[in-house]
Amino acid sequence: MIVLIWATLLFSVRGSNAGASVGETQHCQSDGYCITLTEREITAEAGLCVVIPCSFTTPDSFTTQHIVWYKCEPSKQSCDNSDIIFHTNKNNRNVQPGFKGRVSLLESDLSQKNCSIVINDLTASDSGSYQLRVVQFWNTNGFTFSSRATVFVKDLSQKPTVMIPPLTEGQQTTLTCTAPGLCSGSVPTITWMWKGTGKNDSHITGDIMTENLAVVTQRHSSTLTFNSSAEHHGTNVTCKVSFTGDTTTEETVTLNVTYMKKPGITGDAIVKESDTLNLTCSVESFPPSLITWTKLGLNTNLQNGIDANLQNDTGLSTLIIPNVKAEHSGRYICTAKHVDSTPTVYVDVTVTWFAKILNGSGCVAQSTVLTCRCISQGVPLPTIKWPLMKNHNEYSVITTVSNHTVNSTITLTVKDHSDTAVECVSSNENGEAKENLTIIQMNTPEQEGMCQFSLLKIVSRLDIIIAFLTGVLLSATLCCLAKKCHREKQKSSGNLDGTLEMVTTQEDPLIHAGQAVEDDQTHHQEAPKDGAEAVEKGAPDLDGGPKDAEYASIDFSMLKRRSARGAAKKQETTETEYAEIEREEKMKRQDSRGGPDEVLECKQEESVIVEDEEIKHSVPEEEEAEDAALYSNVKDIMGEYCTA
Repeated sequence: MIVLIWATLLFSVRGSNAGASVGETQHCQSDGYCITLTEREITAEAGLCVVIPCSFTTPDSFTTQHIVWYKCEPSKQSCDNSDIIFHTNKNNRNVQPGFKGRVSLLESDLSQKNCSIVINDLTASDSGSYQLRVVQFWNTNGFTFSSRATVFVKDLSQKPTVMIPPLTEGQQTTLTCTAPGLCSGSVPTITWMWKGTGKNDSHITGDIMTENLAVVTQRHSSTLTFNSSAEHHGTNVTCKVSFTGDTTTEETVTLNVTYMKKPGITGDAIVKESDTLNLTCSVESFPPSLITWTKLGLNTNLQNGIDANLQNDTGLSTLIIPNVKAEHSGRYICTAKHVDSTPTVYVDVTVTWFAKILNGSGCVAQSTVLTCRCISQGVPLPTIKWPLMKNHNEYSVITTVSNHTVNSTITLTVKDHSDTAVECVSSNENGEAKENLTIIQMNTPEQEGMCQFSLLKIVSRLDIIIAFLTGVLLSATLCCLAKKCHREKQKSSGNLDGTLEMVTTQEDPLIHAGQAVEDDQTHHQEAPKDGAEAVEKGAPDLDGGPKDAEYASIDFSMLKRRSARGAAKKQETTETEYAEIEREEKMKRQDSRGGPDEVLECKQEESVIVEDEEIKHSVPEEEEAEDAALYSNVKDIMGEYCTA
């Protein structure tokens, strides 16, 4: 167990540069007294501790009761009681005051022959030669070894160790400062000093914790707990350790806090047309952010090219667009990607241009009323002024606004339009535009109350022009059809005489046939004696066919009252013959022009009249009256066809 503790101490001291134990050599004297010490000088640092490795042997007859260590000048042959720095006998009063409580054995069991000691709270005065003496319990003088160990104490060069975990804004963190050395001497004082940018140092005494690593080795440390913030980033924290004897050491570290503040955009968002747009997006963060530019409505990031120039630096990105135009207006978005967050910020860019007067501006004069309209466009929105108003007390102005367009209409009374000059002045912060408006005179009464602008709008409509042309074409078509119908009617009138003549010629067989019927009826009713002769006279000449009517040869004395049956038969025969004539005439007209037959309509009406007359005279009356009516009907029919 003692060996393990000693090895641990030696390793810790060697690792911290507190001392060294190399080149140990055994020195033996007479009668079996031997001691093993380090040949080389043992170097240690002030404020820390030093271990002097030592082991010894004695004769079997020598029983070691106490161990005594001396520190004396190298010039002395042997140290005396005035040089005692350590004695296992606690009651010994010869121990030098400056070493009391600072020296201790690594192994308290003397039978282990381990004489190694550790000296804490070193100062420069602790440098020198150290000599060992063993004492028996019955012999107070004991035996002093001639070999010595040399110790050199130099200034403290070791620094405390500051442990910093990852720091994130808004999260609690703890810093740890560990004092150098693994000695079990006095507990050092550990102080934290925090220095912000441009601020004075603030001293914070941390809680000191002592960790016992072994019997004679300890580790001293202090912790500092706080909530990390962006203000802590880049600040310096110092851990200062103060040992006994005004020996101090310190270590300064810089805090790196992961944080990001809200990005911002600087630059003029209102730019005149053809000027240069210059916007800078900056964000304070650690580690630095990746900054990109986009424009609302575009799916890709803005890149270096003809239209845009990007200049990137740590924590900022500058967007430059030369010779801006109206289409460059819009929302520009800056996106900063940092660790697990992606904040954005935007700016609305407006490209302004000079005010200009648009087409459609002008004046209309109606009698003594003058109406003028001026249309202007620009960014920012322009204003319209009428210098003409200075010379008139009564007028009315109506102004309407739509997007970046202003429409101003002025109405006033002017006696003489010929000497009137109307000027429209449109202006915004970029400049102004002027234009003398043209006056349109409306003289005719039909034009009174009409607006020149409305008239131009109506005339310009294509559907009205098409309707007008359609009306003209329809009128021309109707005229042509009317003229053609008139010609066809004249042609039909010319053919009417021939048609009637044919009808009259065909009436003769009807007369003879009717006469034969009447004779036959009379013969059966009166039963004359000369029946054969009557029949022979009344019979038509079948071989010779119908003959021309000769009114002188008609024997009206033979005409008698017709029965209802005879009248009906005659009416049927007349209708059949007229129907055949009408069909023939209709077919001729259809072959000639394919249109409706006007003459046929006229003949149909006449046929109906003839039939009515025949039916009328079929009523039983006196024979002479019937004969006269029949003759009259035939004559009338022939006369109507001839005069038609």
